[in-house]
Amino acid sequence: MSRAEVSKFNISPDEDSSSYSSNSNDFNYPYPTKAPARSCVDRDPENQNFLLESNLGKKKYDIEYHPGTTSFGMSAFNLSNVIMGSGILGLSYAMANTGIILFVILLVVVTIFSLYSVHLLLKTANEGGSLLYEQLGMKAFGLAGKIAASGSITMQNIGAMSSYLYIVKYELPLVIKSFMNIEENTGEWYLNGDYLVVLVSIVFILPLSLLKNLGYLGYTSGLSLLCMVFFLIVVICKKSQILCPLVLEYDMMNSTLNGTLAHLATAARLHGTAQNMTSDEMCRPKYFVFNSQTVYAVPILTFSFVCHPAILPIYEELKGRSRRRMMNVSNVSFFAMFLMYLLAALFGYLTFYGNVEAELLHTYSAVLGADVIILIVRLAVLMAVTLTVPVVIFPIRTSITQLFCAEKEFSWLRHSLITVFVLAFTNILVIFVPSIRDIFGFIGASAAAMLIFILPSAFYIKLVKKEPLKSVQKIGAILFLVSGMFVMIGSMTLIILDWIHNYASGGH
Repeated sequence: MSRAEVSKFNISPDEDSSSYSSNSNDFNYPYPTKAPARSCVDRDPENQNFLLESNLGKKKYDIEYHPGTTSFGMSAFNLSNVIMGSGILGLSYAMANTGIILFVILLVVVTIFSLYSVHLLLKTANEGGSLLYEQLGMKAFGLAGKIAASGSITMQNIGAMSSYLYIVKYELPLVIKSFMNIEENTGEWYLNGDYLVVLVSIVFILPLSLLKNLGYLGYTSGLSLLCMVFFLIVVICKKSQILCPLVLEYDMMNSTLNGTLAHLATAARLHGTAQNMTSDEMCRPKYFVFNSQTVYAVPILTFSFVCHPAILPIYEELKGRSRRRMMNVSNVSFFAMFLMYLLAALFGYLTFYGNVEAELLHTYSAVLGADVIILIVRLAVLMAVTLTVPVVIFPIRTSITQLFCAEKEFSWLRHSLITVFVLAFTNILVIFVPSIRDIFGFIGASAAAMLIFILPSAFYIKLVKKEPLKSVQKIGAILFLVSGMFVMIGSMTLIILDWIHNYASGGH
């Protein structure tokens, strides 16, 4: 790469120039990565319409750049869309198994660490001369770095897909029962979540996922965020309508609605059986809780804050782009999500206390039955997640294509086979994984920890040459890397031990 080419990316640490830029932003995606205008030799329609190509090479520097066009407010909205996802549904469960004070401490720490990770990533992008996560990995550690980045992004997206389909699996049967006025599950196939998630995948998700581009789905990211805001409002309002003793008694009688609620028995063992506890004890908030489920709290929180693969594309599109301006965008988005997460977790927990399930929306179903407001929320969330899955498949497919078939021209056969394989694999996970808690826990402890802690700090240490290894900045990055490895290894170990214990004791 020539000096002239490198100079296009060398941006001052405090106020980055706007010389590096991208094409105009036509649509917003949950992972709003956009491809810049390309030379005519790039004929892969997936690369042309969604992701920045991971094999940038010289081609990246041969194109004409244009200033970013996305305003500060819209950039903050896009980043909020990326952060907000199904993870919000598991935060009340995390609070129930950590206590209010410990949960708030963990939430603050994860938020600050996530913002620090964004800072490292932006500075590394400036110094490394790339606005693509995988390309930074390639520049830092060669093929191993590229595979680590691509693999982590793929795992995170598969985890997101699994959580979305898990919601379909357990919410759609309840919607059908409400519309058909069925009080008990009599074994019909259309009330079986496993059959329904496969049916939805084949009839709705697969045709949308096979398209070459997903431009018309761009507005679904905003719909998803609005659905979650509506969900939060309902959670806050329902707190005053549901009395804690009634919840516990009613839930105990109706816990047979779904076999997957077996983990409530575990919760009963942890908090004491309902028969041996007074209403006051069952409805008293806990401030510090330590049990076998506490280990899932940090992975659930990290899963909820992963947005780092989208940071650089949003930065690329930002009007008047500078690193300081992008950090301000991140601060606004993370603070807004911090408040939403805290309110959702707090009011969900104070409604159901220790009886809250790993998927909060399902808890309302078990307690309230065919409640009209909850039914509206469920329909909105189902529609949003169903339309979001094809968008999440797109970067997975492109990442796989770039790893194994980067130099090959577009093929409908390869395009279709990868799509079917990813969707089938995710369906198998959703059918056989017993709880959404396990998805949040495993992905949060592995891929999310890699994307938030390990990779940004490792890229920073390797690519930012102007700071000596003994500088405060590099020492901070090293400590951040070590803490990320500790979080990943520690959480994964404890989660696996919990799985082994539950399996040995006849649990899930």
